[in-house]
Amino acid sequence: MNIFNHFKDIVNVTIEELSQAGELPEGLDLGAVSVEPPRDPGHGDISTNAAMVLAKAAAMNPRDIAEKIAGALRDVADVASVDVAGPGFINLRLDDSFWQARVAEILLDGLGYGDSDLGGGEAVNVEYVSANPTGPMHVGHVRGAVFGDALASLLAKAGYDVAREYYINDAGAQIDVLARSVYLRYQQALGIDIGDIPEGFYPGDYLIPVGEALAKEQGDAWLDQPEEVWLKPVRLAATEAMMRMIREDLHMLGIDHEVFFSESDLVASGRIDQAIEMLRAKGLVYEGVLEPPKGQKPDDWEPRPQTLFRSTEFGDDVDRPLRKSDGSHTYFAADIAYHYDKAKRGFLRQIDVLGADHVGYVKRLEAAARAATDGKGQVDVRLCQLVRLYRNGKPVKMSKRAGTMVTLKELVEEVGKDVVRFIMLTRKNEAPLDFDFTKVVEQSRDNPVFYVQYAHARAHSALRKARESFPDMNFSSVGLAEADMSLLTDPAEVALIKAMAGWPRMVETAAEAHEPHRIAFYLYDLAAEFHTLWNKGNDDLSLRFIIESDAERTHARLAMVLALATVIRSGLEVLGVDAVEEMH
Repeated sequence: MNIFNHFKDIVNVTIEELSQAGELPEGLDLGAVSVEPPRDPGHGDISTNAAMVLAKAAAMNPRDIAEKIAGALRDVADVASVDVAGPGFINLRLDDSFWQARVAEILLDGLGYGDSDLGGGEAVNVEYVSANPTGPMHVGHVRGAVFGDALASLLAKAGYDVAREYYINDAGAQIDVLARSVYLRYQQALGIDIGDIPEGFYPGDYLIPVGEALAKEQGDAWLDQPEEVWLKPVRLAATEAMMRMIREDLHMLGIDHEVFFSESDLVASGRIDQAIEMLRAKGLVYEGVLEPPKGQKPDDWEPRPQTLFRSTEFGDDVDRPLRKSDGSHTYFAADIAYHYDKAKRGFLRQIDVLGADHVGYVKRLEAAARAATDGKGQVDVRLCQLVRLYRNGKPVKMSKRAGTMVTLKELVEEVGKDVVRFIMLTRKNEAPLDFDFTKVVEQSRDNPVFYVQYAHARAHSALRKARESFPDMNFSSVGLAEADMSLLTDPAEVALIKAMAGWPRMVETAAEAHEPHRIAFYLYDLAAEFHTLWNKGNDDLSLRFIIESDAERTHARLAMVLALATVIRSGLEVLGVDAVEEMH
């Protein structure tokens, strides 16, 4: 249960009843009424702005409205006290019994606790990673990969029908460069001295086995042949080899896309021209001449007629070209066709996860989505900033194997999938992130992934010990849910339960904001509440989870402990991080 949605319904019903009783005007619009946690926890458990947002329409002083609503809410079950603060905020404090009941709710819901129908089954396409298939995944791709995957999981938990998609950029000039680079390795595999890799080619050693495979398959059939003979088949073989490598790299990170969409198929099928003609029929494509960039005239600039999309009608800065000077399509034309194709597949809601270097693409992609769907579709472009790698505070050197930088595989092999995924979500996607190989494996409170996993492992450690002391106790979720939760009265116990009860709201707010990093922050704070309670038990024996002379209190506390482990595991599943039961 999202307790804030629950009490919002109660507040709305209270206002309607006051209107029916003549205490408030009838027909008030309750759309702006919100129920949220107060900014200062000392003010209570729940706060509503109802009085202030209704004051103008009701033609009443907000304090007067607040007093009327507060008076009615004091009679509501589970409400311990109601206060009016400031210009008209209404703050509620709930009975401990309300919070205690949440423990059994969590246990009976299990990992489904926090599941929401917010999305109502709406189809959402999350396209992420989409790295050029020219080499192994490297650290520059990792953040967007983790962010996109966690966002997809978060939206699924919030009730959306999510598709995870990878766009294969296999139609551009970079694939020709890849094919020529592989052809060099093919020659090398046949004993030819290729010398230094030419400037502009891909130099990484990862292409050596690709060339060797071609040599084994083709023998010397392509040696001394003109490029037009081997370029196309080598392009295909090289792209397939790179995509196998990319899939394997992503799988190491726990990422498996459901859809791989090929740009070359988009081009070959004629769907780009179809999309352009669709926009032309709407009057959104014309032949014109653009002004020089930023009002200046570069030396190589010359006015020439171009096929342009009226993206300025949808909030873009300038209209965008759809064809290059040689008559081929621009990348943006392919982007339009791709997003139009997604819309035709039923995805009017689309999310693109891109690198920070794509900041100039945001407005044009948003414009394309709206134009192609008559305003029904939308694309939310999420940009992921750079990750800076350090070791003991010093920048990490490049990888020889990749020829560019540290690979995803090297990253995961050194610190593990869980560390990589969690740390990548400890900052908002638009903020730069520092990743220190030394710090991320420290076993300390300063290392968030350890701190959260340790809380889960500690919970299971307590449950294992309890089984030894109470062999006849039912430790299943159902069995523990039958405990007398009224025995959970210590302020630290109640604080922990309140933190756990905030999980359903966190799922919904993070999903609405498209910000999975909020889950990582929430889990860290939840773990802190648990560790605090654990440490209090070390200082005060009466607060320990296991008291051999008091089976009933132990029963209740173990119920709380299992509920804590359940919420942490649920959150870690969203992040794609394992909930370990023992730390090594």
